[in-house]
Amino acid sequence: MSATTTAPGPGGAPARFGWALADSWTMTRRELAHWARQPVAVLVNLVFPVMLLLMFTYLVGGGRGVDGDPTEFLVPGMLALTMAFGLESTMLAVTQDLGKGVIDRFRSMPMVPGAVLVGRSAADMLQSTAGLAVMTGVGYAVGWRWHHGVAAALGAFGLLLLLRFAMLWVGILLAMVAGRPEMVAAVQILVWPVGFLSNVFATPDSMPGWLGAVVEWNPMSATATAVRELFGNPGGATGSWAAEHAGLLAVLWPVAIIAVFFPLAVGKFARLSR
Repeated sequence: MSATTTAPGPGGAPARFGWALADSWTMTRRELAHWARQPVAVLVNLVFPVMLLLMFTYLVGGGRGVDGDPTEFLVPGMLALTMAFGLESTMLAVTQDLGKGVIDRFRSMPMVPGAVLVGRSAADMLQSTAGLAVMTGVGYAVGWRWHHGVAAALGAFGLLLLLRFAMLWVGILLAMVAGRPEMVAAVQILVWPVGFLSNVFATPDSMPGWLGAVVEWNPMSATATAVRELFGNPGGATGSWAAEHAGLLAVLWPVAIIAVFFPLAVGKFARLSR
């Protein structure tokens, strides 16, 4: 699909900001059009985390070591884990555009250079929000509930999307480094150790001491613990500093990741084809 772009004209910062928004929205619409052409891929990204949730709820078991309803422990953890999954589609889209020369074409157009990345990230966040809504509905269907009101729940969803936004820029950078679609699967494997070396499925108290300490400092563990506390679900604080300040870490970890990987991704994009 070709994207209609316009050259930034003269003017101050407001005019340039307006052109940046227009170009970014054009790139976002391009990604949304790809969804309409590839509904199966979108459906797979929505269904896969649901399958994991049902499998760990009814077959494998989750919530080991928690006092209280295991489902109420497992669902918030799975919501956090979902924010790390699905990056493969974004990474594939970036590498495919690189391989076909699409990004080179966009970079030669009179458009804001970062609009391509902003459009890609905006589309990903929209899909992540949809996935979060689906997972929340399935969680309710299997018996999970939140207990601290709408405001606290919205804060929890905000922390989940913040983690997703941070993970997204890691994925975009790694996709540009990989350069080829066939390399994406190898890079995607890195998500699994981060996801499973966390308190998504079991409390750190049920693990060996050294492993529990490592798990509690995982960014995903911080988000999972923080959202459990906001939802009023069991398995929040365990007495350690990391667990007691999970809300703070759930903000600081993603912000730190964005601060590192966003400029690296933008810099890598600017150096493409030079």
